Amino acid sequence: MALRDMPTARRRPGPVPAPPAAERLPTLVAPRLQLRWIEAHDLEDLYAVFSDPDVMRFWSHEAWPHRDEAEIYLEAIHRGFERGDLFQWGIALRGDDRLVGTTTLYAIDHAQGRAEVGFALAREHWGRRYAREALTVLLDQAFGPMGLRRLEADVDPRNQGSLRTLEALGFRREGYLRQRWRVAGELQDSVIMGLLASDWSHPA
Repeated sequence: MALRDMPTARRRPGPVPAPPAAERLPTLVAPRLQLRWIEAHDLEDLYAVFSDPDVMRFWSHEAWPHRDEAEIYLEAIHRGFERGDLFQWGIALRGDDRLVGTTTLYAIDHAQGRAEVGFALAREHWGRRYAREALTVLLDQAFGPMGLRRLEADVDPRNQGSLRTLEALGFRREGYLRQRWRVAGELQDSVIMGLLASDWSHPA
């Protein structure tokens, strides 16, 4: 299961946000998972997630063809945190702390109180509601300590798993953009989802 995240060259740059005061992202704890800072020792697991064509089927770019893509990606994640406009956590199982995916707030605009959401989960962990669990604590962080008021998500309309996950968390379908992406020669539409802080209610 994956939902498009991480800015690409096709996205217009937003306003420059305030840089983070901390040296790294806080660890967010869920019942079966923890969202944590992504380290160099996670590169193999990061590559395993983003090189899987099934995981990347509805992404805004193709699956990684080479392992060094993971190193480039991790550097971009850390640079985004330093700028303050991209916060990407690794999703790790609490039992062994192994990275099984990522979840992201990007295009963060602190002045406007908004950001975009993305997530990716290794294929062998689909169907266990891990994405919903990870997003729940992410949304608590976004609408709580970060003080954001609005989150958005860009989803391929064929990605029914991600749409169901987001709708279960209260996201609403707010728009349909035709042929928004071209990936590997294929044109992809987008469903734009939105959630306000005033609508957010932590699931029981």
